Parts: sequence; structure tokens; C-alpha cells
Amino acid sequence: MTLRQSKLIGMVGGMSWESSALYYRLLNAAAHRRLGGHHNARSVLFTLDFDELNTMASMGRWDRVSERVAEAARCLERAGADFVIITAVTPHSVADQVETAIGIPLLHLADPTAVAIRNGGFSRVGLLGTRYTMEMDFFRQRLRDRHGLDVITPPQEQRTALHRIIVDELTLGAVEDASKAALLQMARDLQARGAEAIIVGCTELPLLLDTDDYPVPAFDVTVLHAEAAVDLALETDPREGSEA
Repeated sequence: MTLRQSKLIGMVGGMSWESSALYYRLLNAAAHRRLGGHHNARSVLFTLDFDELNTMASMGRWDRVSERVAEAARCLERAGADFVIITAVTPHSVADQVETAIGIPLLHLADPTAVAIRNGGFSRVGLLGTRYTMEMDFFRQRLRDRHGLDVITPPQEQRTALHRIIVDELTLGAVEDASKAALLQMARDLQARGAEAIIVGCTELPLLLDTDDYPVPAFDVTVLHAEAAVDLALETDPREGSEA
């Protein structure tokens, strides 16, 4: 049996460009690991302007965010993509609208995350990410309703602090020691409230802590999403090994 990439990956990026660069590296590393040689992942990237989207989100104009992300996804479809991934967690708040706007599948990052958590034997998890991810239902509800996970988040003061760290520091490439310590304390507090594992629910958070740094098993949504995208893009050629 021979593996080959049969599907072209479409990437909606720019939210922030730091996360898009991380996705690009992970996708190509995963494809090379599985295919060997000089292989990398075949993909097409549409980069949005994060400042524009961040302003819309802060004003609660998720309808405008949806329009921008959906148009990017349509452009990827026209460019030949076989499926689309959104390379950030928060824009998944409009994933349902984007999915209905295109005629190709959208791979939602909550699903491979939940599968990995369930396979690890965990059911009560702490969620860390932007304020939108922690407070809105688009991520937590999908984990709960489709996968039966009990999701808890930090108290409001910590949610506000973490959102500021992500938006004002990490999306600009700034990594502060005080922010590392704050994130680790949030994880410890979630553990004290019964979290069996932590969802690293923001593409920029790995800039602060590695998954091994958390006090309980940590699941990086970016890594899991990228691996799932490569899984979807690759297929086994049935012509290989078909003869006895």
C-alpha cells in the first residue's frame, strides 16, 4: 500500500499570521513524516487581515467576521481546495456559517481534539483560550453536545487576563515570563477544580508553555487539527498491493 496526498488542503489564515505560520509548519512536517523523501503537504493559503477581524470581533460584529472568513473559504474552493481548515480557534465561532457557504467540507478543530481527549480516557477538561473561546458556546457546546465532555473555564478575572496576554502579546510575537507564570497558575487552578486534562485552545498559547509543562495532560488543538488535516488529505492507493 502506498500513501499519497489525494486532497488539496485549503487554509484560511491571518488570524494571526503567527498561528498561520505554525499551521503551515505542522502540516508540512506531518506530511513529510508520513510520506518521507522530499514530500511536504500540498496546500493553498488565503491570508486575512487580523487587525480588521479583531476590530469586528471586539465590536460584536460576528456577521462581518463570518462574511470575511466565508469569502476566504470560497476563494480556496475556487482555487481547487478539497476541504478547508480555519487556522485559529476563535474564528470557529462562525464555522457553521462558513460551512454552509461552501460546497466542500470544513474540518472543525473541536472534533479531533475531542477524539484525542476521549481516547486518553478523560471526560472533565479545562479550557484555555481567548475570551471568546472560553465564554461563547461555539467550542464548548460542540465538545459537550457531540462528544459528551464536561468543559470548565477559569473565572472571569483570569479569562480577561488571558485574553489580554493572547491579543496584546502573543499575536504580536511577545513572550513574557510573567505571562508564562500566569498561564501555569490558571491551569493549576483548573486542576484543583477537577480538570483531568487541559485543552490548549489557542494557536498562540504554545508560545508560552509546552504541553509537558502543564500539571495535567494537555491537548494542543493546533497540533491535533493539523494532524487531522493531513489524515484527511492522505489516502492509501488501492492499486498498490492488490495482487496476491
